[in-house]
Amino acid sequence: MHIGPYRLPNALFVAPMAGVTDRPFRQLCRRFGAGYAVSEMVTSRKDLWHTLKTSRRADHAGEPGPIAVQIAGTDAAMMAEAAAYNVDRGAQIIDINMGCPAKKVCNQWAGSALMQDERLALQIIEAVVAACAPHGVPVTLKMRTGWCAQVKNAPTLARAAESAGVQMVTVHGRTREQGYKGQAEHETVAAIKAALRVPVVANGDIDSPEAAQAVLRATGADAVMIGRAAQGRPWLFREIAHFMATGERLAPPLVLEVRRALLEHLHDHYSLYGDYTGVRSARKHIGWYVRSLPGGEALRERINALEAAELQWQAVADYFEEMAARHERLPLGEPASQSAGELEAR
Repeated sequence: MHIGPYRLPNALFVAPMAGVTDRPFRQLCRRFGAGYAVSEMVTSRKDLWHTLKTSRRADHAGEPGPIAVQIAGTDAAMMAEAAAYNVDRGAQIIDINMGCPAKKVCNQWAGSALMQDERLALQIIEAVVAACAPHGVPVTLKMRTGWCAQVKNAPTLARAAESAGVQMVTVHGRTREQGYKGQAEHETVAAIKAALRVPVVANGDIDSPEAAQAVLRATGADAVMIGRAAQGRPWLFREIAHFMATGERLAPPLVLEVRRALLEHLHDHYSLYGDYTGVRSARKHIGWYVRSLPGGEALRERINALEAAELQWQAVADYFEEMAARHERLPLGEPASQSAGELEAR
């Protein structure tokens, strides 16, 4: 499929997740078969553009294109300025965030809160499209089905966005009211796909090859976007691609392959964040990798007590080396960590 002039290698996308989808994570998922990845959201507040947090979020050094940056905000002029700012710094696609359910975002009337004000939402879309058009940069939109079960206005907003020039729409199959609770529904996605000419992407509860195939068949969507299910399991993209090509489940990854991938991920992570912040922010990634593995809870507790990057890295290396002596491939079916719920992304 295409987003504007960009032809994507497949229809498996990485969702933008705050605090998760940084450059090391995006590159990792691409190595395991994701065809497209969007950055975690960047604020439209100009006074925060030069902060360390924002600069890390906007870091795409060495990343294969197209470079997609998601922006969030509530003011049309500020959002247009943010789009232009990121385009000047290499963004090839701008994504508008109208899907984030986090309270700290919605309390500012950004993210999915914008779906309560269709007039303002459309003003933002039109302003961002106008800012990007002179540069030939496509604008995409990510949203939810609506604010609550009684107001699922995603189809109306999607049609207006397409008319305003948006070139792809991604829909998470939950309302903002649901957060990440309950089950995602994709009937709304199917309705949007039937009404639009631009590509439509389905997001929400796509956590297995079978789920990906079922959602694509049920909605007619052009692609699927995967978020939380890829945390600690980036090879999910490869598994989905194999299943859709052959109808067969791919064998679990080799333990030594997982060891190598995680250690490379940690190296990239430390390089981006530095040792102090990197060690602390890497804990959640390590926890996701080992949450259902034998001895994973004990490793997680140990990792949380380590404050030096070299010690953290070595503890992970030793853990998977010991596992490789007992298992050729990643063992499945072990009980999940009791605290795994604490590791879910925002």
